Amino acid sequence: MEDDTESAGGSPARWTAATERINEDRVATERLISSLTRLWDGVVEAAALTSNDDEHDPEGATVAFERAHLRDVLKQAHADLDDLDRAARRIAAGTYSTCERCGGPISAGRLSARPTATTCITCASKATR
Repeated sequence: MEDDTESAGGSPARWTAATERINEDRVATERLISSLTRLWDGVVEAAALTSNDDEHDPEGATVAFERAHLRDVLKQAHADLDDLDRAARRIAAGTYSTCERCGGPISAGRLSARPTATTCITCASKATR
């Protein structure tokens, strides 16, 4: 049977696994940002080569939608990267499995499913009500 620290995701083996997962997720997110940035640059370049009259251009709304969608996805990818960096700092500080709201433990299962979680499931469920 696991002790409270172990079940809260606090064992050294779990933290090592979390660090590896965070590093892998960070690499994947950086690749996504790079890809999205190339797409963004392409959309901006295409828009520069076309008429600026979105209202009368049948493709104008599509380009504007594409640009807005890419901007939002890129913004989310940067936020995900920030969350991964914060999780890595919490591991280094020894606070990775501690809920930032109540100070209680974050379960190993929650951290395994969501390595960037900063709250225990109880506090997370209170925030969504």
